[in-house]
Amino acid sequence: MNNKFCFAFATLLLWLASSPLLAAEKDADEDSVKAVPEPTRFVTEHRARFNGETIEFTATAGETYVRDKDGEPKASIFTFAYTKSKLADGEARPVTFVWNGGPGSASLWLHMGTFGPKRVSVPSDAGYPGAPPYPILDAPETILDVTDLVFVDPVGTGYSRALGKHESKEFWGLNEDARSMAEFIQTWVTENGRWNSPRFLLGESYGTTRGAAVAKILEDDLMMSLNGIIFISQALDYQGSTPYIRDNIIAHITYVPTMSATAWYHGKIQPMPEDLETFLEQSRAFATDELMPALFKGNSLDEAERARIRDRLAYFTGLSPEYVERANLRVQGTRFAKELLREDGLAIGRLDARYVSDEIDDLDADPEGDAASLAVSSAFKAALMDFMRNDLNVDWDRIYLAPADEDLSGQWRYRTVPDGKSYEPMFVNTARDLATALRINPTLKVLMASGYYDLVTPFFDAEYTLNRHDIRREQIEYTYYGGGHMMYVNEPSRAQLLNDTRAFIQQQTAK
Repeated sequence: MNNKFCFAFATLLLWLASSPLLAAEKDADEDSVKAVPEPTRFVTEHRARFNGETIEFTATAGETYVRDKDGEPKASIFTFAYTKSKLADGEARPVTFVWNGGPGSASLWLHMGTFGPKRVSVPSDAGYPGAPPYPILDAPETILDVTDLVFVDPVGTGYSRALGKHESKEFWGLNEDARSMAEFIQTWVTENGRWNSPRFLLGESYGTTRGAAVAKILEDDLMMSLNGIIFISQALDYQGSTPYIRDNIIAHITYVPTMSATAWYHGKIQPMPEDLETFLEQSRAFATDELMPALFKGNSLDEAERARIRDRLAYFTGLSPEYVERANLRVQGTRFAKELLREDGLAIGRLDARYVSDEIDDLDADPEGDAASLAVSSAFKAALMDFMRNDLNVDWDRIYLAPADEDLSGQWRYRTVPDGKSYEPMFVNTARDLATALRINPTLKVLMASGYYDLVTPFFDAEYTLNRHDIRREQIEYTYYGGGHMMYVNEPSRAQLLNDTRAFIQQQTAK
């Protein structure tokens, strides 16, 4: 190729690169990235009885678009919304926004476990539910008689996705997730004309972490007051729910009453107390008044006092004094789940310590899996997928992410300040956000529901967390149940939880 031809060819390429045709094609490519179709929604009409009242309601399973500062859709938030079809004149129908935790959990647990119009039935006694088909039952006890329900799947779970030029990781973080959920609520309320409806948040596990942060954003930034918050298995200050950190004294205290309840349930407390609640009061007192000062003293504790604390801790946990001694008076919740029934060759569940599993390695210090989660997860997902297709007419080629997007967990961001700004890592804590929201709105109250057999978010940690952080006692109501993290898999607890939630909503909307 001669020099003249090379120069001419290069000139032609330069002209083409700057030509209107290529510029138009480049713009078209950029537009195609931003192009977002209209939201997909599946709408069905239903009629059922809830708490003895016949309700006609609309079920809307579909997307709501949250937009960026330029007004472009940045995320599709998929929800299952159940709204009363016909309102009486002047009726101010409450709406409750419901999400699960994780982070990275879709809403199928609360949806199909207790609060949706139908539910999956699993053995109430913590038995294994077996293989499909699983019973999918009407749920006439649920709270659709007193509130509309919107079950929310955050980005990267269920059918929810980032849109256009935005990426999912923009929504995967403590602050980022809370902001997107608050913006979703503002959008949903606007699109559905519900600005003057009483508003409630209902979250489970990490959903309580999220709920506290969202409450602050709604109350402080968006001028959207809440009527109430329902927290199930709270996780606001993670210091009290990280039992696997050996030098975390707080978790060694907050877990003791749950270990006591678990040992009582499995018959490992000798002599056996007749009344669980009285026994747990004694366990709380021991953990606070005896064990905590002893752990604070450390190796300055005298031998006689150490022996006394060792034997008392052994009694309240059902473990041997020898094990407690080897643990240096620090019984970790994860190891407790393996140790309590070790002689029987069984590990107990962390999400619900009533469940047991026969693991392969009986010598391991910690359980390999979680007996409760392994037992019920298949039933919950099967029930939701069946319910979506056969009752809600959801027929979509998009994959329902439960579990979540495989990249979510590894990319989740707990950092609370921008990159480049000085930051000292600490335990996750949104209890301060809740305190702010409660101070801004003194009529706001929180219903705190805890399971006695929850080894992930212990009930004593809920008390410890909410009795400080400058939270007024009169704004918190505590309820307790004979189940675990998802106490509603236990039938008496499910019925009690629904009754308590209904009464709380009625209380917070009464004039």
